[in-house]
Amino acid sequence: MRHCSHEWQVNNGGRGLYELTQKLQAWLREVDAWAGWANLFVPHTSASLLLQENADPDVRADVLDYFARLVPDGDPDFRHRNEGTDDMSAHLRSVLTQNSLIIPVREGRAALG
Repeated sequence: MRHCSHEWQVNNGGRGLYELTQKLQAWLREVDAWAGWANLFVPHTSASLLLQENADPDVRADVLDYFARLVPDGDPDFRHRNEGTDDMSAHLRSVLTQNSLIIPVREGRAALG
C-alpha cells in the first residue's frame, strides 16, 4: 500500500467557499493515484471543509446566507472578540461543519457526484 501526502496553501479574500476539487484532481494525477482514499484536513480552528455541488452558484450563496443567519457576526453574547466581529462566528461555523473529509478515489479521480 502506497501513501502520499501534500499540503496546499489556500490564499483567500476572507470568508467564503473556495473550490478545491480541481486541486485535488490534479494532485491525484500527479501522484498517479488509481484507487483508495483521499483524506483532506484543514488544521485551522475557524475554517472547515464542505462537500457541495458547484454547478449552481446559488447553492454557495444559500449556504453562506444560511450560516450568516444561524451564527451572525458580532453577536453581543460572544465573549471572544479580540480578533474581530467575524472571528467567533467563524469558530462556531467550523464546529457545525467538519475539519476533514475522506473522499474515495476511483480510476484516478476523486469519486464525487
